[in-house]
Amino acid sequence: MPAKIATKSNPFLGPWRIVEMELWELEDIDMLGRGYIRFYRDGTGEFRFIAVQGGMDCRVAERDGGPIVEFSWAGYEEMDPTCGRGWAKLDADGRLRGRLFFHLGDDSAFTAMRERAVRKSRAHPALALE
Repeated sequence: MPAKIATKSNPFLGPWRIVEMELWELEDIDMLGRGYIRFYRDGTGEFRFIAVQGGMDCRVAERDGGPIVEFSWAGYEEMDPTCGRGWAKLDADGRLRGRLFFHLGDDSAFTAMRERAVRKSRAHPALALE
């Protein structure tokens, strides 16, 4: 069973909208619905982008003086089982930036914004929530 993560020690909690990925355009990221990554208090999480969705086992730590979340994940790419690992950190601008790795496959950097921040943003219609 995953370790409980206290809210105060986990600045990553909640839903984040994936707004950019190194390997794919936003239109592709949102192929099956809005791309997102979400972290829960119980140390788990989930994500979806393109035709990939996965459940995460997360660990929050500190690196270089700031919080970082590392995770392993298992899920599906289209209908095929897949798994991997990843990490993310908060930048000074409040964005979540990290990298997601597929076991024995591709990896891609990603950028995400807190969903409430995306709702307030009117700069780009593609970033609005569904």
